[in-house]
Amino acid sequence: MSLSAIKAAIPHREPFLLIDEIVEQSDARIVCRKTFSGDEFWYQGHYPHFPITPGVLLCEAAMQAGAVLLSQHLADKPNVVPVATRANNVQFKKMVLPGDTIQIEVELTEQLASAFFLKARVTVGGKVAARLDFACTLVDPESL
Repeated sequence: MSLSAIKAAIPHREPFLLIDEIVEQSDARIVCRKTFSGDEFWYQGHYPHFPITPGVLLCEAAMQAGAVLLSQHLADKPNVVPVATRANNVQFKKMVLPGDTIQIEVELTEQLASAFFLKARVTVGGKVAARLDFACTLVDPESL
């Protein structure tokens, strides 16, 4: 999936768009990639002499991939966006450094009404960097 298709699926934009490409996608699973150039703003302060990608951004990348996955389930609801409501069992296993490419795998495990439950795994160099379970609910920004 091209970057323009990703932007059509979710509202995130640079400098906070954390998906470069969709590698594969089905109804219940998506695989994405993101390469960190090292020029991203957070590396200046996290940390100046030892830059590493903040773990929360690995979670955010997974949640964005999940939002793209869910967008196909929301085609009949063009004004709603999935918003993260919970993150559980978050584990950080390996540092992600400037120049690294992460692979993000997200699986939809359950849907209850407008609540979606997902499982994510972020890898770098074939090794797990982060894993988490998260939930999203649907929000219509115009109704807020």
